[in-house]
Amino acid sequence: MTTRYVLTLAYNGSAFYGWQKQTADVPTVQSALEHALSVIAQQPIKVTAAGRTDTGVHATAQVVHFDSDANRPISAWVRGVNAHLPNDVAVLHAQAVASEFHARFDAFARRYRYVLQFAPVRSPLLVGRAGWTHYNLDINNIQAACQFLLGEHDFSSFRAAECQAKSPIKTMYSIDIQAMGDLIKLDFHANAFLHHMIRNIVGALVYVGSGRLSVNEFAELIEKRSRLDAPPTFMPDGLYFAGADYPEHFGLMRVPLPVWL
Repeated sequence: MTTRYVLTLAYNGSAFYGWQKQTADVPTVQSALEHALSVIAQQPIKVTAAGRTDTGVHATAQVVHFDSDANRPISAWVRGVNAHLPNDVAVLHAQAVASEFHARFDAFARRYRYVLQFAPVRSPLLVGRAGWTHYNLDINNIQAACQFLLGEHDFSSFRAAECQAKSPIKTMYSIDIQAMGDLIKLDFHANAFLHHMIRNIVGALVYVGSGRLSVNEFAELIEKRSRLDAPPTFMPDGLYFAGADYPEHFGLMRVPLPVWL
């Protein structure tokens, strides 16, 4: 009997060329996970993820599903799989789910966190884990600019040229900002995101915070719907996929952000 399983996993994306499986000699998170699952199942396993992450991007709660007729306890899909994963990837939770569940298509919203350090000198302890700018940032201006992102918009000004989304129109439900010393944590919650959308938004917000772009100019940038006049894409280091939202009837457990992040 074939069962559909859901895994929630975390990973440090620094050593990977993104989530999506590529050629055999290119390390990706999907390749590492499918290999570990196949060892435990003793059969080839293919997984589908809630969202793809780019090179250098991390995850605290990536959601994937897969099918298997291997008779294994749930613990095998966690501890057993983890024994065959590299140290920078770990399965946090596993459960059986209804056969119609789809990790990508059933997600009605997704969440990301961007961690940004602003300091004259970048902390070596945060390399790969947080974005960095040497400019001093005005948090109030960043908060004011974020208000223009809320709601339904055409986000073409923050869309990568290679983005394959059918429409640039997305709905931003919330943006929460926490400032702690020289760190800023930005939590984005939307129905979906375009390719490089958050990194492009963060790049523009750094310009606003440093005074190189006014709040009004940021609002105008959204209305222009073009990358031509927008600030450059910001570094991937501080970006974390923090989970997806699913209908309650699937009974999925939500993994909260770790307290250290």
